Amino acid sequence: MPGKGKWVDANMKDIFIVEDDALIAMLLEDMLADLGYRVCASAPDLERALAAARDTEFDAAILDVSLAGQSSLPVAKLLDERGKPYVYATGYGAAPAGSSPSTLPVLQKPFQLSELEQAMKRLTEA
Repeated sequence: MPGKGKWVDANMKDIFIVEDDALIAMLLEDMLADLGYRVCASAPDLERALAAARDTEFDAAILDVSLAGQSSLPVAKLLDERGKPYVYATGYGAAPAGSSPSTLPVLQKPFQLSELEQAMKRLTEA
């Protein structure tokens, strides 16, 4: 498989997914496994995402920008407070207004395995 484990850093392997579309979440989990990561938590809505972001141990996260019409920005702010790196995944073209820092990787949906691989690499370099 392309890139199998190529970018996995020993200090960043447990990933938290915030995605409201179950099929996309499953595809993302498979893609991450192909790259050598493991999904330790997943949340389909803002309420569960905030709880998991607060109470779960993970190394990095992938956030859908819009969760059934609600912004994932509160989750991003919580991750910033915890010092957890994350990537936005969106079909809207950009991270939500108010995101910090502005240099975060943004995956444009639909994305390919190689694009996910590059975004995860940027997180390990941050």
